[in-house]
Amino acid sequence: MKRREVVHLFGAAAATAAIPAGVAFAATAPTEIVIGAPISMTGLLAADGLDQKWSYEQAVADVNAKGGILIKAAGKKLPVRLVVADDQSDPSKVTDAMERLIKIEKVDLLLSTHGGDLNMAGALAAEKYKKFYMITTLWPHMWSPKKFKWSALFFYDAGGGAEVPFQIWETLPANERPSKPAIVMEDSPDGQGFGGAFEAMAKKHKVTPVLNEPLAMGSKDYSAYILKMKAKGVDSVLLFCNPTDAITLVRQMKEQKFSVPYFHGWKGTWTGEFHEALGKDSNYILADGFWSMDSGNPGAKELGERYAKQFNKQSVTIGMFYASAQVLLMAIEKTGSLDSKTVRDAVAGHEFKGTMQGDVKFSPAGLGLITSTANQWWDGRLQLVYPAVKGGWTLKMAPPWDQRK
Repeated sequence: MKRREVVHLFGAAAATAAIPAGVAFAATAPTEIVIGAPISMTGLLAADGLDQKWSYEQAVADVNAKGGILIKAAGKKLPVRLVVADDQSDPSKVTDAMERLIKIEKVDLLLSTHGGDLNMAGALAAEKYKKFYMITTLWPHMWSPKKFKWSALFFYDAGGGAEVPFQIWETLPANERPSKPAIVMEDSPDGQGFGGAFEAMAKKHKVTPVLNEPLAMGSKDYSAYILKMKAKGVDSVLLFCNPTDAITLVRQMKEQKFSVPYFHGWKGTWTGEFHEALGKDSNYILADGFWSMDSGNPGAKELGERYAKQFNKQSVTIGMFYASAQVLLMAIEKTGSLDSKTVRDAVAGHEFKGTMQGDVKFSPAGLGLITSTANQWWDGRLQLVYPAVKGGWTLKMAPPWDQRK
């Protein structure tokens, strides 16, 4: 064969080979950014899950309103789509939800569910399938020792959250400071972890709890527990439990005419459902929170008003959930990639400025710590108590039930 013919045939073959490759590239180039999230849509954590879902949806909608995110492989901005799978508030169901999102829905990256034991299951699934999982509401002391490579954590540590009431008490006049707290933690991994943190902070601040026993989850009768608090002369309650159990406990405390000047709940007392169920009986009760619309962070007031307009209630969680999604979306934007390792590496060791939670810096291991808030229910609104804001709300200590208006 002549040299000219060889060259001609080689060139034709190369050109022919190049066409399918080009077609294949066009066919596999992404057309949208698919973010998955296992969320508690049913079960004990459904109230929190609904707020979490709403927050994620808002973050996605706000990005899409700006035209989406530029993805290098597509060569243009792509819209973001959120896909949710119900984990039923059950750790054993989280893996099923994750597998559905990854295998069937073919999500690119993942946002988390809510709660330590649920998110630990999610993190383990993320490791198995090598999909980046942006976590919130998991204690760092549970996550950090595992040295996960496919997740990052956006939350406060148990010690920092548990110290808040003691810091508040030290700002009160000496005669108003609680001295006989009861540590009331649900009987769960989260409750056990937080209970240990309360014990450590009480010791640090030289306060001795007079009662420290686990609270049975899902019980219909807490009368025996309340009798123990009465007998011990408890003057403050530090409670960690789900909303349903928190409502039951408060109702039965009123039925037994047992009141404490300072009642501070974590996880169970911040939801709108808590106030709706108790009405004015929720007044004076404090709730932890991850965020406040009164914080002054970028967009905080507007997000809080958006939520209130839609649901006619307030939330102290939505800003953190929104910010967690915001970090993930900002990392995608920064890299122009949907590759899990690339996006995870863009979170770990980096700072994200101007989020709904303020400026957040992640450690090289992927831990981004935020500050826990404390808020007091008053006439249907959660008033920011801690961190204190100039000209803000002043804490009200609770009188006995029969002296409340």
